[in-house]
Amino acid sequence: MKKIIFTDHAPAPIGPYNQAVLFGNTLYTSGQIALDPKTMELVGSDIESETKQVMENLKGVLEAADMTFENVVKTTIFIMDMNDFAKINSVYGNYFNEKTAPARETVQVAGLPKNVNVEISMIAMR
Repeated sequence: MKKIIFTDHAPAPIGPYNQAVLFGNTLYTSGQIALDPKTMELVGSDIESETKQVMENLKGVLEAADMTFENVVKTTIFIMDMNDFAKINSVYGNYFNEKTAPARETVQVAGLPKNVNVEISMIAMR
């Protein structure tokens, strides 16, 4: 049976979706962008600060499901400009132990919600 995960430590959904769904021992997060959960305003004047907010939003969702980044088995990163990959990767890497980091794909896209530069989703397991 699926359980809806919600936290005030990540932006509230702005459409017909949830922050995350726990099904059995598997957590599926919705993609997070750099919205401040308190103000619902975009955060970040550069790709590093934008990525940090995305990761903090995901941290909030994971914690609401009683998980951490150690539980993450797969991530998907959507970016507007592949030239930002190294900067995004630098911030992203601060949240994972390199030896136990999840599988990942990074995809350059033509557009993201609210014209942000990065969106990240995760799958985590207990």
